[in-house]
Amino acid sequence: MPTPTVTEVELIAACVRGEHRAQRQLYDRLAGLMLTVCRRYLKRREDAEEALILGFAKMFRALPNYRFEGSFEGWVRRIMVNEALMQLRQREMMTVSFEDFAQPENLATTAATADTQLQAEDLMHLLATLPVGYRTVFNLYALEGYGHQEIAELLGISEGTSKSQLSKARAMLQRRVSFAAVAAE
Repeated sequence: MPTPTVTEVELIAACVRGEHRAQRQLYDRLAGLMLTVCRRYLKRREDAEEALILGFAKMFRALPNYRFEGSFEGWVRRIMVNEALMQLRQREMMTVSFEDFAQPENLATTAATADTQLQAEDLMHLLATLPVGYRTVFNLYALEGYGHQEIAELLGISEGTSKSQLSKARAMLQRRVSFAAVAAE
């Protein structure tokens, strides 16, 4: 007889009651995806793993306050993003390096074509090569769905800086994707 699947609501309730097996099951369900989220912001795997562990600790402490409004995964993702940003602030300076744009190879000169087919891993590698400020804003805006006002508040920057860093990140990525496509031919 197959083991009955536990619903998300039942699993959360068991975690709130402090049932270790349920906590482990919830961790196992979300850890891989949430580690990927943390890795988008933190270059070193060890830093991302630390953010993941600290994020789960915060999530389990906040779980009794979860209101079942919206996606649970989205709620956990927000906690992980915030924890990754805290780790990022501690480990890397989030400054814009204008020297990166002084180099012609970093400027977008050709548009990426629709037939450019890079694997997700390749794209994640390209994202990781962006300067930390650009990468952070790009991740928050394009991958997490935050608006510029939210990004500005999260990072302590102006809304204009958020927009500027997103634009520069897109230009740099566009150039690097075009270069990678040409190199692959």
